[in-house]
Amino acid sequence: MMRSDVLVVGSGAAGLLLALHCAEQGLAVTIATKGTIEESNTAWAQGGVAASLDLEEDSAAAHLADTLAAGAGLCNEAAAALVAAEAPQRIEELRGMGVAFNIAVGGALALTREAAHSHARTVFSGDATGRAISTTLAQKALHHPNVRVIERSSAVSLIVREGRCCGAWLLADEEMLAQFAGATALATGGIGQAYARTTNPAGATGDGLLLALDAGAALADVEFVQFHPTALAIEGAPALLVSEAARGEGGILVNDAGERFCFAVDPRGELAPRDVVARAIFHELARKPQDHVWLDLRPVAAPSNVRRRFPNIAAACARFGVDIGSELIPVAPAAHYHMGGIATDLHGRTSLSGLYAVGECACTGLHGANRLAGNSLAECLVMAGRAADDIAAAPHLEGRSGAANGGAGTHAKPPARIDAMSEVDRLRACMWQGVSVERDGPSLISLARQLDEWPRATQPVSRSVLESAALLNVARYITDAALIREESRGAHFRVDFPQRDDQHWRARVVWTSSGHAMEPINATVAR
Repeated sequence: MMRSDVLVVGSGAAGLLLALHCAEQGLAVTIATKGTIEESNTAWAQGGVAASLDLEEDSAAAHLADTLAAGAGLCNEAAAALVAAEAPQRIEELRGMGVAFNIAVGGALALTREAAHSHARTVFSGDATGRAISTTLAQKALHHPNVRVIERSSAVSLIVREGRCCGAWLLADEEMLAQFAGATALATGGIGQAYARTTNPAGATGDGLLLALDAGAALADVEFVQFHPTALAIEGAPALLVSEAARGEGGILVNDAGERFCFAVDPRGELAPRDVVARAIFHELARKPQDHVWLDLRPVAAPSNVRRRFPNIAAACARFGVDIGSELIPVAPAAHYHMGGIATDLHGRTSLSGLYAVGECACTGLHGANRLAGNSLAECLVMAGRAADDIAAAPHLEGRSGAANGGAGTHAKPPARIDAMSEVDRLRACMWQGVSVERDGPSLISLARQLDEWPRATQPVSRSVLESAALLNVARYITDAALIREESRGAHFRVDFPQRDDQHWRARVVWTSSGHAMEPINATVAR
């Protein structure tokens, strides 16, 4: 049995920054991560952080307007306004910590423009912004005297006592450990591994959603999965992300005939919102059977300058025989980001007392039906700070009041064996076929039946078993929510209901373990 003031499950930017903020306020923090501290979705993020820093050309109001437009009428406007207002100070905080963002000629931070932004407002570190942030935060966490890190530890279940979350059971080195805490924060990342094509790392299996649901917390917006338009599409290669910044700086998309096709569906062409570009590519692939279109970066700059601007993309593509400076890059959509997740307020609080959620696993409503590029890291940074402040101000922390006192009888030990899904690769293929860039009622009904009957077997608890259970849970909720929402909005496109329907569907689908309810978008989301 172990105790701390705060338990953070996950080690992406949101979890690490929350942990550091709590630690700086004198709280004892435990970070539990199922890989190493530097393995996270954050580390894979290329493009950058959206923040309105150039106040002569840009503003928080303009950032807010772009966020609301991308979110297609489902954004929590209070969340969007908050992130737009606070993102610049979080950038300055990261600079103070030593994150090496690119600098322009005049000495200010360099800014690039990404799709659906009205201004250049994305702060970046080469084409590996996430890695620069996560490495810096991880090193600070490892060296902070108030932070303890438990690597290779999977959260099995949350500990709940008298309606309050008091920590979690962890599986570490094949041993089950009870970690009690005054506040528990889930920062477990995304759900990309539910799909056959994804830009996400192997650990993005939606663990936090199942932990939260089983403990009594609510989920929201789970039908909204963002498919990045440009992931590498070479047989035998992973779906490596080719950053939106590549199009923001002048890269174009062409078909086999060398024709630009994005302007046929949107006047912004390649800089239309991600869902629009992804569907444009999807239709191009369907029109002429092929598995990719082409991204041409030659209009951006001379070959050597293209490779210098995007060194990590250049190196990744070179491993598969593509020179991004002089050759076309084969690309196709891939699952990239989950707008839905564990429902929270604007302090990261979930519907279960003592439980917080931050980062991609959380749903503040900021992104609505479609995330604006750069807003994921911005949200991570803003919400991590707010959640940490809320935790530090609470009167119930373990080290201060003993309210989370644990003992052998506090919560029954989780079972040594659980029902686990088999045939993970088949499930990922079914999800890609049935509920990806485009959906339709008959396919969703068929997929929902398949998932209900999916073969499972009781197996000893392990990381892979826990992940398979989480993936099946994610698959079911995404499919059921997509079937319920009979309209097309943002990243959710129903072929049988192709129009946006504000009269009936300007609402969030909110889930608990007992079912779903509709929450009008004008209802108070934040507390």
